Amino acid sequence: MKFNVQSKALYGQTSAVSKVINSKNPMPILNNFLLELSGNILTITASDIENTLTARVPVLEAEGEGKFCVDARRLTDLLKSMPDIGITFEIDDESLAIQVSYNGDKGKFDFIGVAGEEYPTPQVATEANAVSFKVPSNQILSGIDNTLFAVGNDTLRPMMMGIYWDIKPDDFTFVATDTRKLVRYRNSVAAPGVTVSCIVPTKPAQVIKNILPRDVEVNVSIDDKRALIETEDLTFSCQLLKGNFPDYNRVIPQTNPYQLTIDRVQFLSALRRVSVFGDQGQNLVKLRITPNEITVKAVDNNYCTRAVESVPCDFNKDEMVIGFSAAYVMEIFSTMSTEEVNVALSDPSRPGVFSPGEQGEGTDLLMLLMPMNVTEF
Repeated sequence: MKFNVQSKALYGQTSAVSKVINSKNPMPILNNFLLELSGNILTITASDIENTLTARVPVLEAEGEGKFCVDARRLTDLLKSMPDIGITFEIDDESLAIQVSYNGDKGKFDFIGVAGEEYPTPQVATEANAVSFKVPSNQILSGIDNTLFAVGNDTLRPMMMGIYWDIKPDDFTFVATDTRKLVRYRNSVAAPGVTVSCIVPTKPAQVIKNILPRDVEVNVSIDDKRALIETEDLTFSCQLLKGNFPDYNRVIPQTNPYQLTIDRVQFLSALRRVSVFGDQGQNLVKLRITPNEITVKAVDNNYCTRAVESVPCDFNKDEMVIGFSAAYVMEIFSTMSTEEVNVALSDPSRPGVFSPGEQGEGTDLLMLLMPMNVTEF
């Protein structure tokens, strides 16, 4: 078997596919890529059994067909340091000796592959009853970007260890929660035209975020167990989480009468400074909100540290004192990108509802955060 391929094109695809490989695998063969040559297309596959990612790259001067495995880390590191040049792979079909060369014989790299038949054959395709639709990749990427930070990690609630995809004919809703915070991102830029829902685990969501190109059309198929995401060059299959996701609409307050508007960057900067002086275990920051000013306070009695800072705001109530986790508030304000953030409040014991000052066209982003107990400012 022999073929020629552009080094940077191959590196781009192997780098993407390697995102699926675990740092520690129960089966050593899973530390490898499965490379398969068919005609003028080279297919690169990686899997951790639950998730499988396949990329395709065109090749030139192909001779023969077949499949073989090669150490993923070694091949990726080699390609990373290669110039953008055509490289030649020669594989001995019997001994599986692999030689990679470029510039004639000026650069040669020899290693041994593994028979392609030894690579496990994970399930990739969805069942016949799968629901399929097409959406722009930006719609999926925006949903993951806005919700991934809120995914839970409590193994006693496995259904919360992923992003809930709630797909309706007219919009695509992404939801994540860890019981302390909840994020709902609804996107109606493109209508999926189907009704289906699933829970995508954290790792597949991260892989999709890292490998999916922007501004391309994506084919999505979802059944009871798996989701299949395909573009022209990539195919990603992931196992879904079992269980029923909580009814997220029931926990979102509908009647928070007090409205707070604040400059996002200014408040986030103040919060970062003040939180340094707070109790790192509790991570509590207290907020005293008045019509024109919000005062942020953090105290750590164990180390006798204290910080107070005030920033301007717009609030339609005389005064309120409420406490939140500084880390969670910083995550929310860092995820949003608008100049201002709106916060709907009711009382110090009920959750605050955060939303961007201006919603993007066809989008609706809402973040809910439970308060922490505060007895005095």
